[in-house]
Amino acid sequence: MALETTVTSDFELVKHLQERSKKNMRQETLFCTVDVTDLYTMVPQIEGVLSLRKMLERLKLKQVGGLKIETIIRLSRFVMKNNYFNYDGQYYHQVRGGAMGSPLTLTIANCYMFFFEQQIIKQISNSGGLYFRYIDDTCITVNWPAQHLFRQVDRWNKFDENIKLLANIVSSNNFLDLYMENKDGKLLTSVYQKPSYEPYYLPFNSIHPLHMKKNIPYIMLFRTIRYCSTFQSFLNDREKLKIPLILNMYPNKLIEEQFTNVLLKHKINPH
Repeated sequence: MALETTVTSDFELVKHLQERSKKNMRQETLFCTVDVTDLYTMVPQIEGVLSLRKMLERLKLKQVGGLKIETIIRLSRFVMKNNYFNYDGQYYHQVRGGAMGSPLTLTIANCYMFFFEQQIIKQISNSGGLYFRYIDDTCITVNWPAQHLFRQVDRWNKFDENIKLLANIVSSNNFLDLYMENKDGKLLTSVYQKPSYEPYYLPFNSIHPLHMKKNIPYIMLFRTIRYCSTFQSFLNDREKLKIPLILNMYPNKLIEEQFTNVLLKHKINPH
């Protein structure tokens, strides 16, 4: 039901962006990334459970895993209303939102956001734009003036007092591990590293099996190939990959062998 407006990885977003850029990418196209402030702890408990019920009814499900819908709702309400934690010798009862890291909190937050965002999705789609969400992070591309988009975000923030949207609206932006840029109406993408990024991977001198350690440079380069829209950005990011691997004691010969294996397996000519 939400497959058309959600992504599970950056590469899914890359494919959608590439498809749109062929049809509707202009010099004025903006990339807007939106973060939902403290989503897990801001979703109201009762309304969150009701959104889960609404979602199950929308899917026309009578049972899930042998449990009746009413049983699922009662159990969900119990879990959401009975979260306790200890801090500095004191016990506290959580009265807003759900427990961080709880699978139920994630499910309820996704259901709550699904119903919250429907008006926004319709508005963006009617304007020929794209809207995709990954849990509490959203990426929007649309051919609107920046001031108009800022005004719309302000309007969306009035939809629900529990949901606070923080938007970054520019012609170049990042979403999760993807860097996106509109350069004179042309889409450019590459790997993005957050300021908090630390070059730490599984050390090569660890006791883990060799095949696990070989997979790390392989997967890292494969991701770079999928994300980079130009050969030059691929070359730049490929060189950046080597540094953290070498710092974690990976032999240069093994790195080069795995990089070559990626190109051979996927029939990519690096020249």
